[in-house]
Amino acid sequence: MLKATLPPWIVLDSHLIQWLQEDIGRGDRSTQGLANVVGGASRSESRIATATWIAKETGIVAALPVAKRVFELLSPEANFQPLIAEGAACESGQSIAEITADLATLLMGERTALNLAMRLSGIATATHEYVECIADLPTQLVDTRKTTPGLRLLEKYATTVGGGVNHRIGLDDAVMIKDNHIVAAGGIRLAIESIRLSMPYPLTIEVETESLEQVREAIDCRADIIMLDNMHPDLMRQAVGMIRAANERIKIEASGNITLKTIRQVAETGVDYISTSAPITRSPWLDLSMRIIQ
Repeated sequence: MLKATLPPWIVLDSHLIQWLQEDIGRGDRSTQGLANVVGGASRSESRIATATWIAKETGIVAALPVAKRVFELLSPEANFQPLIAEGAACESGQSIAEITADLATLLMGERTALNLAMRLSGIATATHEYVECIADLPTQLVDTRKTTPGLRLLEKYATTVGGGVNHRIGLDDAVMIKDNHIVAAGGIRLAIESIRLSMPYPLTIEVETESLEQVREAIDCRADIIMLDNMHPDLMRQAVGMIRAANERIKIEASGNITLKTIRQVAETGVDYISTSAPITRSPWLDLSMRIIQ
């Protein structure tokens, strides 16, 4: 399994700062108001407290490093200590992290940090469920570009935490010729020949196919990856046989209406990859909470 790796902070920090600014706005009125009961504004901002994060249901934990960074952006002295490894399973009621920082940092960072961790942990949990269905087979689960605008890098990171593999991150990662491209070009061959004229090295070409005729055309045009889209498993098995017999170096991807009930049957056709948006687009958030303990 590939290790899940976050993009560098120089890429993520601008997003995290924007999300903190969105929540804080012109100031945290609740936290600022606590000055009235803790002895003045200066004391309110400097009072050190410790909070614990608690899982309220079973799942796979993701984004603890992201949560840590959220608090550090508010206060470099914030001390965020995970109590569970990134990508590990948690149980309901389990403490998964402790944070020590000034009171204002804890309260202002709570919602942004929790929202990100709950969203990404939900994706990691759902991805893990899909991966477990085919864990004994050589087929790998990959994600898609169906992501939340602004959250793509983190949502795709959560996929890898759950054991999945990233498909292309954006349109510039690889050439993927889908049904609308084929229609626009007038066929698979015309699409590939046209794109090859301007495609930079070393990008790969993937072609979406829906029939054995299209599979044959993609083989003849030397596509690097052939996607079998919405094919019945029996037809998919025939397509896999055609591709393997013609060129064993061509990678094969299956896609379309993949569910926990169907993923194993699809994997057993012999495809290399199964792509689905479900773990990102259909996963519920993993319920987490923060409690100040001292």
